[in-house]
Amino acid sequence: MSIEHHDLVHELPEYREQIHSLKMSDAHFSKLFDEYHDVTKQVEKMEAEIEPASTKTEEELKVKRLHLKDQLYAMLRAAK
Repeated sequence: MSIEHHDLVHELPEYREQIHSLKMSDAHFSKLFDEYHDVTKQVEKMEAEIEPASTKTEEELKVKRLHLKDQLYAMLRAAK
């Protein structure tokens, strides 16, 4: 099974420059960005069955990732 990568630059390529800029200048954005990528790595390990987890745990992490992505996207749109 192929694992789809959900890194933020891959998900929102049109915001590549803003992502980099906000990571460097906005501590809150940087914190959310790091948390998003940590959660994404956990989900990808579960999907690849490297790290066993219940379906409930995996789904909860996916929801958390989606909420983080929504917050990051809102910050990117506001900075544009």
